[in-house]
Amino acid sequence: MRKRRRSRRPEESASHERWLISYADFITLLFAFFVVLYASAQTDNHKIIRVAAAIKGAFQELGVFTGSGALGPNDKVIFMQGEGAKATQISSATTYDSGVAAQLLTTDASPGVDTQALQKQLEEALGDDIRQQRVQMRVGPDGLVVSLREIGFFGSGNATLLPEAKPTLTRLAKVLEAHNFEIRVEGHTDNVPIHTQAFNSNWELSTARATEVVSMLINEYGFDPRFVSVSGYAEYRPIYSNDTQEGRQANRRIDLVVIGARKQPAPYIPPPFPGTKPNNSSASPLDH
Repeated sequence: MRKRRRSRRPEESASHERWLISYADFITLLFAFFVVLYASAQTDNHKIIRVAAAIKGAFQELGVFTGSGALGPNDKVIFMQGEGAKATQISSATTYDSGVAAQLLTTDASPGVDTQALQKQLEEALGDDIRQQRVQMRVGPDGLVVSLREIGFFGSGNATLLPEAKPTLTRLAKVLEAHNFEIRVEGHTDNVPIHTQAFNSNWELSTARATEVVSMLINEYGFDPRFVSVSGYAEYRPIYSNDTQEGRQANRRIDLVVIGARKQPAPYIPPPFPGTKPNNSSASPLDH
């Protein structure tokens, strides 16, 4: 019998374009990667700001965050050279220019404060002082900050307010007191050590200046002492570099921080005095 010959299948030719499949997979993954990056960059910044402000406010109530703070590396500053001038955004690392008014743009965490409206009122009341660089305003982490520079308010190394500073403080106090804000007054200095008969350190000088302003707010302008506080930070919270004379001059300042609208403090219930027995009003006379 004849043996059947097996039919030979034609040999498959090797494909030289299989690399296209891997290349297409790579391009697809790369496209998906950049889509995810783009989507992440388009996150609602307003929601992030609101969440950050809420967290910041919660920590402030716990006393974790205090002080107006210094400029961070990502903060932006708008410098304006007089009215109607074109604003220029630059980073906070830029050297301070003594002929320029600076305004920090950050999140406003002051509850119950319309920062823009308040800033406009203060600009109308303190226009001359702002133009002459005696007063500066910025929005910091805790709210609107009104900075009173040493020049025009205090003598060098002195904590007594100059007589010519009173009209400015009067206009400022009228605006702030009309809205019943809670205010924190902060004293700041540069990093040049001080040792005089009155002050042994910049800590004492900064605190004394802040206390002087608070005393005037309470005694002469009728601020409620329950809603005014004092802080002294010496040279440890600069807003500009201390490497230049202009920067040191700007760091010597008093900051009035508008924390928020006044809230009636909760009544204080003191703990029982050590060694005393609690007063149990429900005890029966038979128990005695």
